[in-house]
Amino acid sequence: MANTASARKRIRQIKVRTERNHARKARMRTFIKKVEQAIAAGDKTEANASLRTAQPEMQRAAGKGVIHKNTVARKLSRLSARIKALPAS
Repeated sequence: MANTASARKRIRQIKVRTERNHARKARMRTFIKKVEQAIAAGDKTEANASLRTAQPEMQRAAGKGVIHKNTVARKLSRLSARIKALPAS
């Protein structure tokens, strides 16, 4: 257990940051799932629209340090490639 006031404060700060980061990551995953559902349904226009809304959320998570920027770049690249491979609707 923390003995100093500063250590107790750090524990409180870590708890708040962890909850916030978890919420950001969960929100990002939700946006990605919407894109994947549109891809699975074969709806290219809906998938593109979903990707356009998911991209800023993913970039924000990377900017806040929740996930690495290269991870976001890889995920966006793979999602856009999957959308591009869909037949035109």
